[in-house]
Amino acid sequence: MKIGIIVYSHTGNTLSVAERIKEDLIAKGHCPDLIGVIPSIDDPKVKPPIEFKSAPDVDGYDVLLFGSPVWGFSLSTIMKDYLTQLPSLSGKRVGCFLTHAFRYAWLGGNSAMKQFKGLCEKKGGKVFATSIVNWSSKGREEDISSTVERLSSYKTT
Repeated sequence: MKIGIIVYSHTGNTLSVAERIKEDLIAKGHCPDLIGVIPSIDDPKVKPPIEFKSAPDVDGYDVLLFGSPVWGFSLSTIMKDYLTQLPSLSGKRVGCFLTHAFRYAWLGGNSAMKQFKGLCEKKGGKVFATSIVNWSSKGREEDISSTVERLSSYKTT
């Protein structure tokens, strides 16, 4: 099973969670690829259509784990446009995780995850897990551990 971890990270927080997921998958005997979505202009105010320095091709993967920050109570514009530009996720198992600055998911994380999951499903992906890391929460480490376990424990059916 070929696993791709596709992540957009503006500050490094989302990337740090993706790296932990990768480490856990390696410990479980997998060889995942961790690839960044890199826009030509890395600015939260950028408007679509966005040009990318790196827009990972997802064709070779059976399982995709997407990670992104929340911006302004929404999925980051960079990840939204990247997913919109993808041709298809048909037949792929998909996991989504977000990093969120606020302490509670209801302060934008939940609505951003609804957008994230909806975009993946619209492209034909079968979302098996979602998770939100609330970065300013006292329980951040537990959020990260839960996210790592949830996304690295995918089912093949």
